[in-house]
Amino acid sequence: MMFCVIAFMADLKHRILMVSDFFYPNFGGVENHIYYLSQCLLKLGHKVVVLTHAYGNRSGVRYMTGGLKVYYVPWRPFLMQNTFPTIYGTFPIIRTILLREKISLVHGHQAFSTLCHETLMHARTMGYKVVFTDHSLYGFADVGSIHMNKVLQFTLADVTRAICVSHTSKENTVLRSGLPPEKVFVIPNAVDTAMFKPAQQRLGRDEIVIVVISRLVYRKGADLLVEVIPEVCRLYPNVRFVVGGDGPKRVRLEEMREKHSLQDRVEMLGAVPHASVRSVLISGHIFLNSSLTEAFCIAILEAASCGLLTVSTRVGGVPEVLPDDMIVLAEPDPSDMVHAIRKAISILPNIDPQVMHDRMKRLYNWNDVAERTEIVYNRALKCSDQSLLERLSRYLSCGAWAGKLFCLVMIIDFLIWRLLELLQPAEDIEEVPDVALRCHQHGERIEEIYRCKSE
Repeated sequence: MMFCVIAFMADLKHRILMVSDFFYPNFGGVENHIYYLSQCLLKLGHKVVVLTHAYGNRSGVRYMTGGLKVYYVPWRPFLMQNTFPTIYGTFPIIRTILLREKISLVHGHQAFSTLCHETLMHARTMGYKVVFTDHSLYGFADVGSIHMNKVLQFTLADVTRAICVSHTSKENTVLRSGLPPEKVFVIPNAVDTAMFKPAQQRLGRDEIVIVVISRLVYRKGADLLVEVIPEVCRLYPNVRFVVGGDGPKRVRLEEMREKHSLQDRVEMLGAVPHASVRSVLISGHIFLNSSLTEAFCIAILEAASCGLLTVSTRVGGVPEVLPDDMIVLAEPDPSDMVHAIRKAISILPNIDPQVMHDRMKRLYNWNDVAERTEIVYNRALKCSDQSLLERLSRYLSCGAWAGKLFCLVMIIDFLIWRLLELLQPAEDIEEVPDVALRCHQHGERIEEIYRCKSE
């Protein structure tokens, strides 16, 4: 039996603020990454606080497992779970949180997060060291990518260190932002192997079940599924598909199922809660990923940890994720994907789910990710402080017109910071004690430690 007590700690290593528009109760790769990384950093003795926007009625300060503190600031999502870009409107509350929690380093996640970009900008103005993790791949030709790349160039011009989840992602980020490669580290995602484990009894192969769990959007290759599923069903009468996920492309999949009379062979589950993902995975033999772009893809790790053979498009950082004998890769083309599924079905008898799970335990571990991230934090905090003029020189190199605009934005941000310091001096903002949970086994003496840091 375990007992948990609250301890007010004075010997914390780092005080880290994780920032992103994407966090629980929303579910996805970025949300899982921030949560699991934060939990492991807490175990390593660091203080971790998460900053995100409000989700429905979830607003204010909440505590999660392990004493993880989350600020759900009262801003509503504007587009695709992102807050409306205000540039300077978030500065007062971000400054207050940084000072109240005695933060020493800010870690932003996801290039598409408005809150992440604004927080990193304000944190650098206040002299904090900042680390940025990029979780996605972007192109260079379409209007949306061009705009996002310019925003990323602005944010990363003054970032202390950056992290990417794959080597392909690192190359993409360096090209898009112009960041020196020596500032960028590659730390892959991981999987909770204690949660994602194979079924106790192996499934029979009289009926082969192919599982798809993904957001049903264009980027995730939902249009490919519309062409691949009917062809596979025609070739293999004993194959059945289970599709979990929701999105604008779900209508096309429903129409395909009606057109080809596959209602009894293609099961549409809709949105699947994260707690139920394992139960869906262990009902199948093969996991199918049809993404058109992917920096890493945690879903592949979860499927492999549950003992499923993976068939995936050869895009982005996916070829780096699993060993060759655990995945069958295909080009994002319907005929090539059908061929890959046929190959996967033929080698399915050689797959042992438990052996695959044990290999995933050794390959991907969140504790290892946290320890490697800790090294990046240590290097970031050793970087020398720079004056405003030194920082402005970096923004000037971002382009003839963009560089001047970025400098103007940062000068205004600096003046707003000095104004906030006059209106509400830092010493007038009450600091909160550093709280950590300590667990003890039954029978041990339990002590509550009330020891505040001496200034």
